Amino acid sequence: MNKQQLASKIWESANKMRSKIEANEYKDYILGFIFYKFLSETELMRLRASDFTENDLPQLTEDNPDIVEFVQGECGYFIAYDNLFSTWIKQGNDFEISNVRDALSAFSRNINPAHKKVFDGIFDTLQTGLSKLGTDARSQSKAARDLIYLIKDIPMDGRQDYDVLGFIYEYLISNFAANAGKKAGEFYTPSEVSQLMSEIVAWHLQGREQIKIYDPTSGSGSLLIHIGQAVARRNGNPDSIMYYAQELKENTYNLTRMNLVMRGILPDNIVARNGDTLEDDWPWFDTLENKEETYNPLFVDAVVSNPPYSQNWDSADKEIDPRFSYGIAPKSKADYAFLLHDLYHLRADGIMTIVLPHGVLFRGGEEGQIRKNLIENRHIQAIIGLPANIFFGTGIPTIVMVLRKKRDDDRVLIVDASKHFIKDGKNNKLQASDIKRIVDVVSNNRTVPKFSRLVSIDEIRANDYNLNIPRYVDSSEDAETWDVYASMFGGVPKNEVEQFKEYWNAWPSLKAELFRDNGACYACDHDDIATVVRNNADVQAFIASYGQAISGLPADLRSRLVEHPEQVDALAQETAIGKELDAMIAGTPLVDPYDAYQNLDDAWNGISIDLEVLGSEGFDVVRVVDPNMVVKKKAGKDVEVQDGWIGRVLPFDLVQRELLHDDLAAIETDERRVQDIDSEIETILEGFDEDDKQNSDAINQDGDAFVAAELKKAVKAVGKNPASDFERGLVQAQKLFDETKKLKSGIKTKRNMLEEKTRNTIKALSDDEARGLLEAKWITPLQKQLEALPNAVIDELIGKVNALKNKYATTYADVCGQIDEAEKELAGMLGDLTGNARDLAGLEELKALLGGE
Repeated sequence: MNKQQLASKIWESANKMRSKIEANEYKDYILGFIFYKFLSETELMRLRASDFTENDLPQLTEDNPDIVEFVQGECGYFIAYDNLFSTWIKQGNDFEISNVRDALSAFSRNINPAHKKVFDGIFDTLQTGLSKLGTDARSQSKAARDLIYLIKDIPMDGRQDYDVLGFIYEYLISNFAANAGKKAGEFYTPSEVSQLMSEIVAWHLQGREQIKIYDPTSGSGSLLIHIGQAVARRNGNPDSIMYYAQELKENTYNLTRMNLVMRGILPDNIVARNGDTLEDDWPWFDTLENKEETYNPLFVDAVVSNPPYSQNWDSADKEIDPRFSYGIAPKSKADYAFLLHDLYHLRADGIMTIVLPHGVLFRGGEEGQIRKNLIENRHIQAIIGLPANIFFGTGIPTIVMVLRKKRDDDRVLIVDASKHFIKDGKNNKLQASDIKRIVDVVSNNRTVPKFSRLVSIDEIRANDYNLNIPRYVDSSEDAETWDVYASMFGGVPKNEVEQFKEYWNAWPSLKAELFRDNGACYACDHDDIATVVRNNADVQAFIASYGQAISGLPADLRSRLVEHPEQVDALAQETAIGKELDAMIAGTPLVDPYDAYQNLDDAWNGISIDLEVLGSEGFDVVRVVDPNMVVKKKAGKDVEVQDGWIGRVLPFDLVQRELLHDDLAAIETDERRVQDIDSEIETILEGFDEDDKQNSDAINQDGDAFVAAELKKAVKAVGKNPASDFERGLVQAQKLFDETKKLKSGIKTKRNMLEEKTRNTIKALSDDEARGLLEAKWITPLQKQLEALPNAVIDELIGKVNALKNKYATTYADVCGQIDEAEKELAGMLGDLTGNARDLAGLEELKALLGGE
């Protein structure tokens, strides 16, 4: 299974296994075991690279100092043979919780002194939490054994950057965060927010050879990892990046270190610290004894952070702290304390991004003074308003603030991205196109109507340094207006038609075809707006031009992806294809390039997984078919059993559509006949008399379905000569039921035969056939989605014109006329009423009023 499927399987099983243990706690156990497996298998991989054989492995004991020293030099730690993860697996039911405790204690004493800061205490959270896995040693052993068997199939060999481990680790953290409530914010920043911040930082740092990045509230380390990956993509050398991390909570600090190490970051490039960022700043020296020799202030190229929002802090005596020269944040809200801490640790040419609540933009008092100092000293580059409910555990709207140590520009870019998201369960989520839209405007300092605006420092001063986003960017929809003249006398107001000028500019002849000039207003006489628009010559030329612009994409994608998919660098190719797609549609009006980019990214999520499998296992993996394992209940227990087969890369339904269409068509014909029979049976039932239905056991009480067993009896009783329409209907229904039964049996047989034929077809694919199927899976659907974008634009205009036409379709005069008709009709009806003299006198008065007297 691919990494997405494996991650999903592990999460589902782990979520069941944790039982009553809180998600926030259980994550520490499973992630701790995954990290131990990683260290164990990394040691084995490096030993094998040094010509160690399986027979040599039992020599890995603490009693062999030469071996211990060698492994420590290779890995930074030593794990004895008895404590290897693979040894635990071999022990089977003999594995006990004491094996874990002994192994973790041994690990602590066998760390290379040079890497003490990276590995020391890293398993403390797991060690102390083992007792929560059960009430006694037996239940704890079973829970731990279930865990290690759950994660044993995670590949960790790192071939061709097949980062399954990192993906699964991040996947599990994000899912635990989604289930951890308010505690999620302590250890996880959503990957989309991390990606947004990392792209802004990486854009600023591109071209630098040596880079230091720092997260003073590091959580699980996901922010640092995203930054490092984005920087490495641009600069090319991941080993040139130094990672500094500080985290207050010990268990979360351990997550930071695990996550960084498992991403292949060199231990020498990791400097992590467990401490209170505001109270215990990054140490200026390693030890008190030699502080003059080791004095080393921490100034970095980039700081990224998602600190706890508006928490209490000890602001006493902070005036002498050089970090807070711009002011002291109030003791009940540490937001600006974290911001100033981050800014202080920047190099002169550095950049920082920080997530904060909206209140920092407009709150007064000490915060207002700090904000004024930051603005006047040109530190704030951009403020990005994010959608509400984007973080786990809190629904409050947040911002990302981008700051620099030194800037010449005295303007601030204000971005309102609060309306750019999709719903994802209970939360909102930034899409890839939303991230790109934000990064583009920030990178280029660009003003975009209703989205972003460059604001001068003079304007900010005039607003008393209030940076509340709606003061500067109005992203709200324009309020609907009504034209009084058109409402009274009909027609479509000219100014409202001109609101669509971007369409008229792109399709110059269309407006005149849709609207006739009546002087004061336009008239729209067409009943079918859609036909007029789609038949317009300029619109058709637009579709043709766009189609021509992207017509070369399939051939290019074939060359890039399909010819040698096992050699493709997925990350590099996505970036390159994105730029090419941008260039292709750059000259096409109305089509939003971010929509095209989102289509590419949606498709790439699947393509990249396949490319990783191909890169790891070679091209022949396209011919691999695996058992399709599913979980079913047996004797009250969940048991994994085989349910058919599945292609490791090529889906069965794709192969059937492309290469076995005749077999598939025969099955689909039978399935359609089954559906037709269902309709025919409904028709028979509808034609029956209600009395017949109620008096027959062959039909249920609701009269909308046959009772199969009773129908068979009734037909048998009728014999060969049905005497009435009802009896003939019963006989016909039974024939249809018999036909359905035969068809369904045949369909099942044909499906089984087709599955076996598909399996054999995949195994026997030629290289050309396999490449054709990869093209059908990756490229054809993407091309169709891209080709549909102009139609979406056209449909949008059709909807707008129809809405505008309908808005003024009924005039005041029409309404008056309808009222007059209704009054006349009512007056006529009143004349037919009878009653006593008083009632009739009242009715006469009402008739006079309706008549306008």
